[in-house]
Parts: sequence; structure tokens; C-alpha cells
Amino acid sequence: MNFLRVVRMALRYKYTFIAAICSALIVAVFWGANIGALYPIVEMVFQNQSAQQWLEEKIRVTESSLAVKRAELEHFRERLAHADEQEQRKLHWESAELEARAAAEAKALAGYRFIKPYVERYLPDSPFRMLVVVTLLLLLGTVIKDVFLVANNVLVARLAQLATFDLRKLFYRRTLRLDLAAFGEEGTADLMSRFTNDMQQVAGGLESLFGKLVREPLKMFACLGMAAFICWRLLLLTMLVAPPAVYLVRWLARMLKKANRRAMEEMASIYATLEETFRAIKIVKAFTNEPRVRRRFHQDNKRYYRRAMRIAAYDSLTHPLTEVLGIATISLAMLAGSWLILSQQTHLFGVRMSARPLDRGALLLFFALLAGVADPLRKMSDIFSRLQAAGAAADRIFARLDRQPRVRDPLQPAPFHRHHLDLRFENVSFSYVPGKPVLERVNLHVNFGETLAIVGPNGSAKSTLTDLILRFADPDEGDIKLDGISLKDIRLNDLRSQIGLVAQETVLFEDSIFNNIRYGNPQAAREEVIEAAKQAHAHRFIEQELPQGYQTPVGALGNRLSGGQRQRIALARAILRNPALLILDEATSQVDLESEQAIQEVLEKFTRNRTTILVTHKPTLLSLADRIAVMQQGRILDVGRHEELLARCAFYRRLHQIHYEDLRQSA
Repeated sequence: MNFLRVVRMALRYKYTFIAAICSALIVAVFWGANIGALYPIVEMVFQNQSAQQWLEEKIRVTESSLAVKRAELEHFRERLAHADEQEQRKLHWESAELEARAAAEAKALAGYRFIKPYVERYLPDSPFRMLVVVTLLLLLGTVIKDVFLVANNVLVARLAQLATFDLRKLFYRRTLRLDLAAFGEEGTADLMSRFTNDMQQVAGGLESLFGKLVREPLKMFACLGMAAFICWRLLLLTMLVAPPAVYLVRWLARMLKKANRRAMEEMASIYATLEETFRAIKIVKAFTNEPRVRRRFHQDNKRYYRRAMRIAAYDSLTHPLTEVLGIATISLAMLAGSWLILSQQTHLFGVRMSARPLDRGALLLFFALLAGVADPLRKMSDIFSRLQAAGAAADRIFARLDRQPRVRDPLQPAPFHRHHLDLRFENVSFSYVPGKPVLERVNLHVNFGETLAIVGPNGSAKSTLTDLILRFADPDEGDIKLDGISLKDIRLNDLRSQIGLVAQETVLFEDSIFNNIRYGNPQAAREEVIEAAKQAHAHRFIEQELPQGYQTPVGALGNRLSGGQRQRIALARAILRNPALLILDEATSQVDLESEQAIQEVLEKFTRNRTTILVTHKPTLLSLADRIAVMQQGRILDVGRHEELLARCAFYRRLHQIHYEDLRQSA
């Protein structure tokens, strides 16, 4: 069970756990002791007796009862000497029973005589003063219990939050290790649901487990232990209703866990709808699709509502079930105990219930203790749904946490220095879905310091080719080598630390411009960051157009900046990294002509003395390339210089004509 793995994480904080258990034990002891205060009130105060008078009366009655039983035993022995064989068997059984009752009376008498000196020395000699003492002790016991109850709640919360803290960190770390395909398969909304809603359910389950599920049973055991001391056989009789109740509780637990798991899946769907709607809110409004997205959200919300109502239906059964169990237990105890009191018997249906007849005070205390069991039982019924929800949430979290990335570091990585020779694709094939290849038998050679442009229509797998260089995925067949070493033999950090990426979709973080540029090299000094911004033609607009200069927040995903500004900051980030291999994936696709010209000026200088892979649709950037690779449907049709391709590659000529026709029309 995955929830137990979270429990083991919590148990690593052993001192907090031990303190929580000790405080729960103290709460349980004082819970039972406070109920036990009923006995002296009923036995002494309500009968207008002091503790000394009550004890003297008990000693007198017990001595008298013991004397009578010893006399009866002597009489039985005399009869036994003159009885026949059949009568002797009957007398032996009756004599053994009488001896047991006499032994019980003798034991009780010894107990009374043992406590007599202490009662005479320490307890008051009037009924009212005795009531005052019992009341003060009850009040003190309640205060002590509540102090430790508060401490227990705080310790349990600390334990649960520490375990969830560790689980959240572990989940984040493992998620960052996953390859890009894992993020696309289930989406970020599902991940966010597991990080937030599921983690909250796990924390709630841990608090219930280490809180109520430890504290309330201990309170029950304290009451049951005292009840067993009064009459353990009668207690066993009252527990006959427990087995069917346990079976029903287990059935409810299974149903609750199943329902909670499905509800969490529906909640993840709601997250997905919200994320998609808010991210594309401009398109939603522009195409007046508000009614459509409202209907979709209504459907998702309705499905979650149905799951939540099923959980509520199952959860509503737990309290009545435990209440019926508690009432049935007390009712059975009342019937059996009352009969024993009224008849002054020690047997019920021929089965011994007690060694000596019960008195009213002991039986009332027995009933009170059973009632003391009912309250913890009622509170425990409230945690079933939380534990099942936590179990379902833990299953969802660990299903993703245990997932192994397809792209991993080699067990024995090859030593790798800064890239300086070449990059080779050797018969590389790749597919996202088995049987549907995206790249087929790609062979490509790029020398160090060379700029290679990759052109082709949409869907020709140009970006996939660059993703393989970064090892966002590994080829199905063939190999990619950097300086003669297979990428699979190079540590991911060693490989990616030498690569700079400027992607088509510029990603900026919700931070200052300075920190977004510095993301390319977190150890860089301020002067280096500014120099990188100057090289990217970003320094002027940062200093002159933005209110806080380099400390200006860019907003979520950089939405406070224009497309050209975002692109130049991304380029400054790549420049600051000083990569040996630069990948520009449609780096100017979303900028205006002025920004494109500025970026082109930067690239003319920056691409020198480093390998550059340039994915583009724009003919203006092809002037930067030493060679051009033409791709169609996942294959490389031709590689050569611009003039060579125009002369020999009809597909390239067609692309070139289309791009220049588009450029002429847009002008």
C-alpha cells in the first residue's frame, strides 16, 4: 500500500513521533481516570458516607460474607465425607464454586485492608469534602488532558506536514527527472492536481492516522482496560456485536477508497479545463466561445459532483454504523449486568461472569466506561473517508513518482570536455508512437564551428531533430555522437551544460529581467549579465523603456513584454551561457522585422567559433548558415549551400519560392 510508504517517511522523525505517542497515552490515561471519578461519587457521596465510613462498611460486609462462605465450605466437607459417589461429584463442583467465591472475597478483603491506612490518612472524613476533592481532581485531570491534547495535535500536525514536505520535494525532484514525453502524455494539469489536491489529501490522512487513529483507540483501551478490571467476562459478552461491524467497516473502506480515487481523477480533469481556458483566454474571447467552455466546465464539474456525492453517501454510513455498534454494546451490557445485580448472581446462562456479585457503583462505572468507548469510536468513524482519500491520493502520487524516465544518465559516463570536433547523426530513426516513425534513417554531419540551417514544411520533424541533440528523447534506432562519443554515454548535465537553446515559444519566468537572463548562468556577475544583454541588443530597451530597468518583473510567462523583447532576453540568456553548441528553433518566428534584424546582427557575431543548429522558415536567416539541410516527412532530402540546393533540389526551390512570395505579399 502506497500510503504506508508515506507513513514510513513520517516515522523518520522519530522524536516527534515518540512525543506524539506519549502525549496520546497521557490523554488516554486521563480520559479513563476522569470517567473513573464516577465511582467514588456514586458509592460514597450519594450514600452520604465518607471514604472511611464506606471502607469500614465494605470490610464489615466482606468479612461477614467470607465467614458465611467458610462456614458453608466446612458444611460441604462434612457432607462430602458421608455422601455416595454420585452425590460426591455434585458436592465437589459446588464446593469448588464456593471456594472460588470465598477466594474472591478474601482477595477483596485484603485489598480493602491494604488501602485502609492511606484512606484514613489522606482522604477527608466527610461526604461533602470528599465530593470537593473528587471534583477538584476531575477538573485538574481535565486540564492536564487538554494540555496534552493540544500538544498532541501540534505534534501530529508537525509530523504530517514534515512527511508531506519531504514527499512534495521528492515528487518534484522525480518529476524534473522525467523526459519531455511524460509531461505531454498526461499534461501539466494532472501534475498540478497531484501536487496540490492529492498532497493535501495525503497530509489530512497522516494527521488522522497519527492523531485520532492513535489517540482515540488509546482512549478506548483505557476505558476497556478499566471495564475489564471490573468484569472482563461481561466485557467479552458485550463485544459479540463487533465482528459484523468490522466486516461492514472494511466494505465501506474499500468503497470509499475507490470513490475517492475516481473523484481525484475528475478533479484533475477540472484542473485541465481551467488551465486550458485561462491560458487561451484571448482566443476564447476572440472567437466568442465562452458558452462552449462553460458547457465543458459544467460537464467536468457535474462528473466531480456525482463522485463527491457517492463519497458523501458512503461516508454518511460510517457514523450510524458506529453509533449502532455503541448502542448495541451498551444495551447488551445493561441487560446482562442488570440481571446479575438484581439476582445477585455470578453466572449468566451457566457461564461465570464474575468471581463475586457486582455492586451498583461498579456496574454504573462499567456502563460509563462503555459510554467512554463510544465517543472515541464515533470520532474514529469520521476518519475513514480521510484515510481512504489519503490512500487513493498516495496511489496516484506514487504512480507518477515511481515512473522511471526513459532518458537516464549512463551507469558509467564517458569523460567529456568542451565540444570541439563534430556532431553526427548515424542512421537515426525515432517515433513518439510505436509503428509511426517521425524520423527515418537520418544521417547528418556537422563540424565544430559550422552553422547548419534546417528547413522544411511544418511537420517535417525539424524540432524533433534538435530535441534528440538535447536528449529530450533517445533514438529508436541509430546513434547521435558528439565529438565521437554517443550522447547516451554522456551525463545529461555535462551534455546540456554545453548547449544553448532559443526556442520558438519564448519562455520567461515570473521574475525580474536580470534573473531571467542570469538563468543561463546562475553564477554570472552583474557585469556579465549586462554585457550579454548588450550583445543581444536588449540593454537599451531595458534601461530606457522599462520602469525598474533590470529589476523589472516580466510577469507570468513574460506577458508584460513584447514578443521582440522576450526573444532578445532569451537570446541574452543563451549568450550568457556561452555554449559550445547553439540551437535556434524558429528563434525569430514571433518577432517584428526590426527585432528580427537586431537578432540577426547578434547571431552573425555570436555564432562564430561555436556549432549552431538553426531551424527556420525565414530566408533572411539562411545567410547565416554555412550549409542547409532540407527535411521532408522526417527524412533529409539534401544538404548543401544555398546556391547548390537551388540548383539541384526541386523541393528546396519550391520552399524558397513560397517563402519569398509570402514575404513579397506581406510587404
